[in-house]
This record gives sequence, C-alpha cells and structure tokens, in this order.
Amino acid sequence: MICIVGNLPVLKVGHHHVVGYDTEWIDEALSRAAIASNRHDFPFIDDIRDGVMHYLEHRCPLRVLPLEDLYERMRVMLRKIGCDAIANNLVPLAPPITVSLVKSAREAGNGFELVFFCLLTEEINLLRECGAESIRFCDIKEGASIMRGGKTTTKACQQLCSEIVAFLEGFKQDAQLKQRKITLSVDL
Repeated sequence: MICIVGNLPVLKVGHHHVVGYDTEWIDEALSRAAIASNRHDFPFIDDIRDGVMHYLEHRCPLRVLPLEDLYERMRVMLRKIGCDAIANNLVPLAPPITVSLVKSAREAGNGFELVFFCLLTEEINLLRECGAESIRFCDIKEGASIMRGGKTTTKACQQLCSEIVAFLEGFKQDAQLKQRKITLSVDL
C-alpha cells in the first residue's frame, strides 16, 4: 500500500514522481501567467490555488497525476471563470524535484563516465522541458562508487564526485543563459 502525504496524488514530472509538495509553485505559475496576460492586479491567485489543492486532495481519482494533465485542468478551470488570457499563458511549473544519481550511474555502468554525463544532461533537459526549475541532486557518492566499481569511497570516487559537482555547476551556469532559469543544488 502507498501512503500519500495529505491525500495528495503523486505528481509525475518527466520520469520522476514528486510526493509531499507545497503550493508555492502553483502560485508562481499563476502569477507568471497573469503577468504575461498584463493582469498585474489579478486578485484570484489564492482562490485558484485553493481550488486546485481541493481538487488534488478530494476530487482527483488518480494516485499518479502527470503534471501536464494538472495544468490542462487548471486551464479549463481558468476558462470557465472567464480568465482565457491567463489560461492561454499558463506554462507548467513543477514543484521542486529531487534526483538520485544512482539510477544514471547504474545505467552508465562501471567506467563509463561519459555515458553518465550524457544521461545526466538528458535528464536535466527533460525535467526542464516538463517545467522543473528547482532540481536537487543526491546520492552523488553512491553514484560515483557504482561507476568506479567499488563499494567503498576511494580517491578515484572522490575525484569523480568533484567532477560531477563541477559538471552540475557548469550546467547551471549555461542554463542561466536560457529562457527558463533553473536552480540546481547538490547533496553530497
């Protein structure tokens, strides 16, 4: 049996599932849509967010809800209350996401760091396309250990951890130049 926090469905963002999310990202997405619609004075953001949360907690029949489906429902709701311009400018924004590097390390295999970095790039780009702007990476030491073929942390593992962190920092700098900025954080 799956325990759902606050009776909220799990949100599917790309290949990832997000559980226990807050509501700031809904407010931000609605605010951005209002600003893009030249409705800087749009007063109903809190009410719409509360309606979305009520739907998620009490009316959503799904246990796993794709993020794009949620935003499509939000657009329908906005159109029903006469906010067509805001609905047309509503761009999906995902809640903060945590990504374990163990999966990518296992897919890449022992000694295939280049494959790992390619997989990591694909994952970040997919998450960005799905609306993720805040991504936290964890299990870096475990991922490095898998790629170095050992179960203990060695000097080679520590070097690879440093390379992974440097790669993510570089990716973050490149991402700042793009239209949708992202925040990447690392837990060692």
